Amino acid sequence: MKQERHTSEQAGAVPTVAERATGSRVPDDLLLDAARTCVLAAGVRRTTLTDIARTAGVSRMTLYRRYPDVRSILAALLTREFGVLLHRVNARIDFALPARERLVELGVAAVRALGADPLLRTVLDRDAEQVLPYVTERLGSTQRLAEQVVAGLVAEGHADGSVRRGEPSAQVRALLLAVQSFVLSWRPATRDVDGESLLAELRHLLESSLTP
Repeated sequence: MKQERHTSEQAGAVPTVAERATGSRVPDDLLLDAARTCVLAAGVRRTTLTDIARTAGVSRMTLYRRYPDVRSILAALLTREFGVLLHRVNARIDFALPARERLVELGVAAVRALGADPLLRTVLDRDAEQVLPYVTERLGSTQRLAEQVVAGLVAEGHADGSVRRGEPSAQVRALLLAVQSFVLSWRPATRDVDGESLLAELRHLLESSLTP
């Protein structure tokens, strides 16, 4: 990954026409949309902040003020994209179902959706090392976001009796790790095993672990 940072030569960067027309505050979504376009076209390692600024139609200085390197804007982009996807998947689940059934449906649907997501597929296929820190070193904001949703459903499941009683934070973390492993290994795992059969097994695993 090319790491570009602000230098003194760029401090006097002149705002672009687009920036002057839209005001001094450029919307985050404009910058993240540009980053998405660049990553899909070239992958993470070949994307630079200069590429993103050019695609967004803003000065390099505007982008540097918000994101000091490509890694930081990628983290923000993945958080946004995952949040939208999770909301979309969750909205399709029948809220009349018991919490355990909603948890299972959410896990399976999330793996299916993320397995087909163009941005995540591009990152994993071209620059998989970019996600390793979130597997081996720390939990990222996207994982924390997922845990918030799962924690709410686990609490509902304890209340309505559909989810096995356990230490809530441990149950939530275990569910995250189970689903995450399917997401990150989806491409190699489905080379010689049918994807729908694999999702059926995930459904069984989640159902079995949550049933009282």
